[in-house]
Amino acid sequence: MAFKRAMIRVTDSLFLDERSLSESFARAAGPGGQNVNKVETAVELRCDLDRSGLPDDVITRLKAQAKHLVTQNGELVIQAQQFRSQDRNRAAALERLVGLIAKAAIRPRKRIATRPSKASKTRRLDAKSRRGSVKALRRGPSLD
Repeated sequence: MAFKRAMIRVTDSLFLDERSLSESFARAAGPGGQNVNKVETAVELRCDLDRSGLPDDVITRLKAQAKHLVTQNGELVIQAQQFRSQDRNRAAALERLVGLIAKAAIRPRKRIATRPSKASKTRRLDAKSRRGSVKALRRGPSLD
């Protein structure tokens, strides 16, 4: 019998190992009335990027894009406390994590250096000289 690893789908070809995630709970601030003082609804979701099973280039881009959320140990920390329910906060934190990873999975296009055409240079210089002549006509005659 083969053991099946629990994986979270990020994109069609990218999966996150669920074993790299850990959650902790705390009492949340915000809406909830007396419920806030009794129930631990705030969620802190931690993802160990080294154990996540993500490709190295995705991890590098994720660390660059969300550097304020990554600890020195290489863990991505997401906090969610906007809902009154612990389950909804857990889902919101996981959704934000998946969104961040999906954004980091997009490879940036390589910029191809181009040069302006001769016609565009001519148009630019003509526009500059026209603008300069308009400004020169605004000036009154010199008092020399």
